[in-house]
Amino acid sequence: MGRSNSIDLQKLRESLNAREEHLLSPLAARSQDAIRRHPETRIDLGHRQNYAVDSDRILHSSAYARYIDKTQVFYLVDNDHITHRVLHVQLVSKISRTIGRFLRLNEDLIEAIALGHDIGHCPFGHDGEAYLSELCQAHGIGPFQHNLQSVRFLEKIERKGRGLNLTLQVLDGILCHDGEIHAKALYPQAEKSFHILDKEIANKAADPDLPVTPMTLEGCVVRMADTISYIGRDIEDAIRLNLIQRDDLPRDSVERLGDTNGTIVYNLVTDVIQHSFEKPAISFSQEASEALKKLREFNLERIYLNQTIKPASGKIESLFKLLFEGYVKDIKQGREACIIFTQYLDDMSDQYRNHTSPAEIVRDFVAGMTDEYFLRQCPDKLQPQRISGRF
Repeated sequence: MGRSNSIDLQKLRESLNAREEHLLSPLAARSQDAIRRHPETRIDLGHRQNYAVDSDRILHSSAYARYIDKTQVFYLVDNDHITHRVLHVQLVSKISRTIGRFLRLNEDLIEAIALGHDIGHCPFGHDGEAYLSELCQAHGIGPFQHNLQSVRFLEKIERKGRGLNLTLQVLDGILCHDGEIHAKALYPQAEKSFHILDKEIANKAADPDLPVTPMTLEGCVVRMADTISYIGRDIEDAIRLNLIQRDDLPRDSVERLGDTNGTIVYNLVTDVIQHSFEKPAISFSQEASEALKKLREFNLERIYLNQTIKPASGKIESLFKLLFEGYVKDIKQGREACIIFTQYLDDMSDQYRNHTSPAEIVRDFVAGMTDEYFLRQCPDKLQPQRISGRF
């Protein structure tokens, strides 16, 4: 018989951890320092490093698969080139890993945070989030927040309610990713634990305006990349749909960042790298920060709040109420032949079923829906009309 060519994969994993000491910045997160709520053995993790394991678990989760048909900004639009949530997440991952590579940060951690950061988004984007939030508050479970729901999906709902047991550093980055909040610089708050994470989640649930900051530079990179990834892309989509013209963009922003998605992304990424290299924060220059802020204000006024793109908003809102209240009634009356039982609750863990209120169960079920699945649950006569490819 020939000599065995078997390789000790555990030693390879240890060598990868050791290599991080030589390749990564002293400010970067180390894979071997990752913390899990429920410790796992090397056998459980195999030959992969901690954050690579988390990326794989998120990528193969049921919630990740549902990114494919969730709205980013524009919904019910017949145009195959408009950005959906899945593309946005891929762009955040790519942009943040590019920044992380130049700053010598942990790209596996960056990827895991980026892939999971929007998993909690419900159907129909931020409009859907607002409708679902009103219903949640009316049923006494507090406002709906997609970043909290992302952590909830990954910790308490995936794997039939057992969760994925992701690392603290990944869950923290997902919780704190909010790209809607403009910041010139982000300094990580390093000293965190699962106890602190749970406290931040509870405090954020009680006060949605409470600021939270990632514990790692990698988390700060993803938060900056979130804004970089959508700001120009949303402009291109709006131009494609004839909602705005390129000449409408604020001139100060165009002079500093350009007027196409490609130039905007390139200039912002370059600026972040130049002003964050070997520094304890992820930062824009003052000029880029001001230009980005003006561009965000433009997008908010001309795109996100533009009622032209929301002709079916009233109907969508009423459908959220119809489904939410109907599912709550189904649970309270024990109608086990109904869809919330047959397609959601029936195979969930006893822990989840016994410790989750009807309204919370409905919130989790509805938040996990894709746009099309949501509409399939609604009566045909109440279906909203789709919009042509251009407004």
